[in-house]
Amino acid sequence: MRLPPLAAAIAAFALAGGVSAIAARTAVVVIEDVSVEQVRDALAAQGHDWAKVQADGLQVILEGAAPTEAVRFRAISAASGIVDASRVIDNMQVVEAETPPPPDFAIEILRNDSGVSLIGLIPAATDRAALIEMVEEAAGGLPVSDLLDVSDHPVPEKWPAALRYAGARFRHLPHSKLSVRPGRVRIEAISDSPEAQRKLETELARLKPDTVRLALRISAPRPVITPFTARFVIDEAGARFDACSADTAEAMGRITGAAEAAGAEAEIDCTLGLGVPSGQWGEAVARGIAALAELGAGSVTFSDADVSLVAAQGTDAAAFERIAGRLENDLPDLFALEAVLPEAPEARPEGAPEFAATLAKDKQLRLSGRLADQLANTTVENFARARFGGDGLVMATRVTGGLPGDWSVRVLTGLEALSLLAEGELAVGPDSVSLTGLTGRKTASADIARLMADKLGQGASFDIDVAYRESLDPIAGLPSPEECLRQIAFVTADTKITFDAGSASITAEARPVVDDIAEIVRRCPELEIEVAGYTDSQGRDEMNLELSQKRADAVVEALRRARVPVAGFTPVGYGEADPIDDNDTSAGREANRRIEFRLSGAQSEDETASNDDEDAPEGETRPEPEPETADADAPQVMDRPATGPRARPSDASDE
Repeated sequence: MRLPPLAAAIAAFALAGGVSAIAARTAVVVIEDVSVEQVRDALAAQGHDWAKVQADGLQVILEGAAPTEAVRFRAISAASGIVDASRVIDNMQVVEAETPPPPDFAIEILRNDSGVSLIGLIPAATDRAALIEMVEEAAGGLPVSDLLDVSDHPVPEKWPAALRYAGARFRHLPHSKLSVRPGRVRIEAISDSPEAQRKLETELARLKPDTVRLALRISAPRPVITPFTARFVIDEAGARFDACSADTAEAMGRITGAAEAAGAEAEIDCTLGLGVPSGQWGEAVARGIAALAELGAGSVTFSDADVSLVAAQGTDAAAFERIAGRLENDLPDLFALEAVLPEAPEARPEGAPEFAATLAKDKQLRLSGRLADQLANTTVENFARARFGGDGLVMATRVTGGLPGDWSVRVLTGLEALSLLAEGELAVGPDSVSLTGLTGRKTASADIARLMADKLGQGASFDIDVAYRESLDPIAGLPSPEECLRQIAFVTADTKITFDAGSASITAEARPVVDDIAEIVRRCPELEIEVAGYTDSQGRDEMNLELSQKRADAVVEALRRARVPVAGFTPVGYGEADPIDDNDTSAGREANRRIEFRLSGAQSEDETASNDDEDAPEGETRPEPEPETADADAPQVMDRPATGPRARPSDASDE
């Protein structure tokens, strides 16, 4: 059956359309596959293996996570070089870059006789010029090498506090290394003596703010001990050292071990020093102590290589000879033993010679007793005046004959030993020297034993009963910065620091109070004070700010003229800021015109923390303070000091 012509035409057109559609679809698939393959090859050739390529018709879709925005753009460019850019669809993501951790901000400040070096990394917000200026001022003219790098990261918490503390303390450490990190300061320094070491450690720890962790390693050169002395005593009061010296830690351990075995119970303070006569010092002293312990009572004294073993009266002679003989054989070479067994004392005849000296708390010295001749009397008087001062000296001595030949030496030695005490009594008799008293010097007992052994000889009999009192220690007894500020507040409570009207000239009436403040500051070494000037609200702000600064400067200058060390004083003018009374009344304006003294720097932080604890009501705990932060947009070396305790003398003049 033949189709009608029209139907045949329609069928032909339908067949042709189907074939064309199939051909077009096939062509699109081929184009897609070719485009995807070529784009993949191009991306792989440029190292973009992370990119995924898909086709959607004639469009090429790029997917995947690009490491950076620049890498993503390069991947698009690579694909656009293969197919038309309009056909490239970007569905890629950029991996968010992880915020790198903040760098380890730290400064090493190295100082010696050649100069100062600053090494490390600081935040960009730190005022570098101010930091270098501060170090140059503290270095006292030494060259300063700036080897610091800068990183533009936020200032870490507690960085300003650590930097401020290190900067304040650096000026007092001529040979040192300071390591400063946020909230941590490590100080390694060399002091001139053990006393200076103790003072430095005390001051550094006392002035440390609570927000800073402090590590100290202060070393002191070993003292040269001459003569090298050790003296161990056993009597009714127990076993103890009057003096203890050692050349090494091993020798010290051997000596203290022998003392503990002999019955010493108190804490043993043995000085490591230079000047030992023999490398076998520790062995020799330990053997001497063991021999004395076997005797049961008496004393053993080492002065360089001379050894004196003195038994107690009543010791069995045979036992003494046996023990002394064995000790003489056991002592290392170079050491020479003198063994003394005292005879039973004879009844002292009536009028036996005596000399006495009494040093009172008020430093008055009274001398009484016998001296050999007028020359000896004059010598003793001059010696006493030189050692103790002449204002409180009372001479009640008398010249008499028949005294032992070494009488004057014994008297002068006893007076020299007495000068090491704050108060005490000296008694010189025909066969003994006795010294008792109190001292603020920890090494006084050892120094006295060394002095007497050297001047009186190994076989001399002397008794030392000296006690250390911290309240008498000139270092430990120094007033704290807070105590000094309270004293300033006391003297300025009624008498104000006043100025001529509209000027920075201190009035004549205010000079006495400036002198009183100067006297207080002289007793307070290394005091850091902000001298703050304030005005009332009358007048222009700029003029008041300038006037308050000039008046604060004038107070510091007046103290400097009074020979006060003002290196730690900072004059600051605050103008009409921080009023303490109403500026609308005459009395209020007078109160606002004032000079204030407050602790600055680390001292202020330390006191603020302690005051917060002290002022909290009983049973109530204050919240922890917010951690210290710094404004990264404000370049600075040190923040404005936290306000510490204040002393508020008023400025009563008109503005």
